[in-house]
Amino acid sequence: MSGPVRSSRRMSGPRRAAALAAAMLVTWPAAGAAQAPVTPGSPAPSQAPAAAAQAAVAGPDARRVVAASVLDPLELLREPGDQIKLSDERRTTRWAHPQARAMIHLSPSAGSRAVARLHYLTEDGVAEVYPMLAARMDSAQRRWVKIRVPQRPNGKVGWVREEALGRFYVVRTRLVINRTSLRAQLYQSGRIIWSAPVGVGKAGTPTPRGQFWIRERLKGLRSNPIYGPWAFGTSAYSILSDWPGGGVVGIHGTNEPHLIPGRPSHGCVRLRNDKIRLLARLMPIGTPLRITG
Repeated sequence: MSGPVRSSRRMSGPRRAAALAAAMLVTWPAAGAAQAPVTPGSPAPSQAPAAAAQAAVAGPDARRVVAASVLDPLELLREPGDQIKLSDERRTTRWAHPQARAMIHLSPSAGSRAVARLHYLTEDGVAEVYPMLAARMDSAQRRWVKIRVPQRPNGKVGWVREEALGRFYVVRTRLVINRTSLRAQLYQSGRIIWSAPVGVGKAGTPTPRGQFWIRERLKGLRSNPIYGPWAFGTSAYSILSDWPGGGVVGIHGTNEPHLIPGRPSHGCVRLRNDKIRLLARLMPIGTPLRITG
């Protein structure tokens, strides 16, 4: 579901920054740390409002990703031309649900060419997820956000106005799948916390390489037990555009574990059921996905 609008941004100066940091900080504790239950992709309570407040009043730096402790980094954009980095897609990744069917532009300008339009739902009918890479203030003091776009061809990016996006979320995980070694690894804050052999696409229907992300978590697909207990929808699209659901590449369990590791699929990534159950506990929505090899 879409998060609330960032109404606290109507305050001013350091007081606004401190309020944002205290009320809207997102953190992901290290694996194994004692913690209250948290739904993946949901904000957790702040533990460091002072540090977030200090970061929020600092000047913009387009070279370094804004600290994860600042949930509303767009407040750092104050002058035309200011630009910030929102995600490095390794240790800090920000994402949002859309809250308007706005046009996605080629550059941060209302006069630039439209390349797509935001949509509310994925092909499976759950809330769409847009990773945010950077933000910039234009000459009219309007804030723009650079996002990844889930559609063919793979790898598309574009810019939208800030008001088209809902609340910002932060994840510190990253999933890497290597088609050569037939292995997947999940990182949290740069440390491997999960690893497993995989099955990938066969030669005629390869799993696509590139930078993607996790858009969906689907549990208990009993109508199709071949997918196992969990399935994750990604932003990758296979060469099979006429496949049911538009050819979205999924990561799912299997009823044929003897084929893993291997290349048995039409593009999807298969995991043994015990491995995907554990992955479902560790990997939140919005996690960046890198497919290599």
